[in-house]
Amino acid sequence: MLLSVMGAFAEFERALIRERQREGMALARGAYQGHQPSLQPDQTWNCGKKAQAGTKKAGLAREYGISRETVYHYLRS
Repeated sequence: MLLSVMGAFAEFERALIRERQREGMALARGAYQGHQPSLQPDQTWNCGKKAQAGTKKAGLAREYGISRETVYHYLRS
């Protein structure tokens, strides 16, 4: 019986937390839009062309100031 009361209280508390989270996100008004892309579309195109021409990925990463993984991400997309 005690466990069922504790479970009901936990569910109630979780519902309150979710409600407060929704209210906070509504007040933020667009602050939760994710991060901005590291490269502009023309930089992405130039990076792809240089990679096709044989430029090393580490060199591209240094040139654009991004990580190698980000270079690979742009090349995959």
